[in-house]
Parts: sequence; C-alpha cells; structure tokens
Amino acid sequence: MYIKRNHQGDIIALSKVAAADFTEQLADDDAQLLAFLQSEKSSEQLALEQTDTAMARVLEDVVGLLVEQGVIRFTDLPAPAQDKLLARRELRGKRQGIELLDDGDHLPL
Repeated sequence: MYIKRNHQGDIIALSKVAAADFTEQLADDDAQLLAFLQSEKSSEQLALEQTDTAMARVLEDVVGLLVEQGVIRFTDLPAPAQDKLLARRELRGKRQGIELLDDGDHLPL
C-alpha cells in the first residue's frame, strides 16, 4: 500500500498505486498501516468485531452440546470446521492448563 502522511508524520490516506502524493510504500502488515485502518472503522464495525470472539465461543459451546446430545456427529461438520474447532479446543486446553486467567464460564472443553 502507498500512503500519504500529514506534516506530523501521521498516515492520512492510502492508495493501492503510487501517485503524486502517495510515494511511500508500506507492507500490508505494517503496524502503522494496521493502526490507521483500525482508526478508520466505524463504531458499528468496532462493536461487531468486539462481539466476534464471544460469538465464536457461543458457537463452539452449541456445537459441543449438539454433539454430546447426539443431535449431530462431529464428523458431520465440514473438515475445515472440524479443524478449527479442534485447534481452538487445543489452544483453550493449553490456556486452562496454565490457569493464569479464568474465563468465568466453567464449561468443559
């Protein structure tokens, strides 16, 4: 991405192509670029992103409950969904093994 800065050195605009005022190029994962993009999000976008993690946990718990009750089999889920759920289960298991923070829900993996 090509960026335009103000006199204070802050990013004020982006372009996919080089242009007269867009001569400095940054990598797509540059911290300054990511911070600028984050600052440009609407309050609705930010609120939605904040609920994404909680919603992912709710869906994991619903899938776990459906599997436990025999409504669905874990293998009925698409392979990418299985992989993601297993990866998250493993990460949560490692985190709970450390027990630095309590997520407060006391639900089994």
